[in-house]
Amino acid sequence: MTRGIALVRRPSGRLADGLVTHIEHTDVDVAQARRQHEAYRAALVEAGWQVHEVDPAEHCPDSVFVEDTVVVCEGLAVITRPGAPQRRPEIPGTEKAVRETGLDIVRIEAPGTLDGGDVLQVGTTVYVGRGARTNDEGVAQLGDHLATRGRTVIPVPLRDVLHLKSAVTALPDGTLLALPQLLDAAALRQPVRPVDEEAGCHVVPLGDDLVLLAASAPRTAALVADLGFTPVVVDISEYEKLEGCVTCLSVLIPRI
Repeated sequence: MTRGIALVRRPSGRLADGLVTHIEHTDVDVAQARRQHEAYRAALVEAGWQVHEVDPAEHCPDSVFVEDTVVVCEGLAVITRPGAPQRRPEIPGTEKAVRETGLDIVRIEAPGTLDGGDVLQVGTTVYVGRGARTNDEGVAQLGDHLATRGRTVIPVPLRDVLHLKSAVTALPDGTLLALPQLLDAAALRQPVRPVDEEAGCHVVPLGDDLVLLAASAPRTAALVADLGFTPVVVDISEYEKLEGCVTCLSVLIPRI
């Protein structure tokens, strides 16, 4: 039996034209990015997830970052309205894939904006980054939608970082790994363990003790192992050039 479905989207041939906000633009090797994506998908399969591909969006350079287009919570899919207008054409393909999984669907409507990368679910608490891509109306609409699933939404002001999950994510036991200087940590309710690698605060629990993280965070991988979890390490260096991390390359839909 699989753990559930992992939505992924193959990188566009225009990946090198992707948006960057807080870092300088550098050359992206699209062929290498494709190889890294294959390895990422293989890691999900090895961990017990059934990979379901969202239709490619060749005209959308950032479309590989599928997490930003939908938030999934207990059988509910919230189709987002990305803060960058040029990313909104990615939405129809994601909605089609979500419908194929049988989830209930609701939407963030204008004037709300919400990127899935700003949404961190930890138990019944849902932290939402309030930054350049997600506005107050988007946070409020998400709160209304997720209240139907017994969730409480807590806004978290961001600093010089693209998304909330570029600054903090959670281990399977709810402990938060964070770079505190990138967000208002006072809003966080769970225990926070600071890390000293930027990629170290980007992790994805894959089920049981498995924790996915980037090869660029070796000290954090060692920390994760010391805490009793099993690191699953993938190289995503080409996506990191576009402010990407392991969280934004998939959407996990656990079996309920």
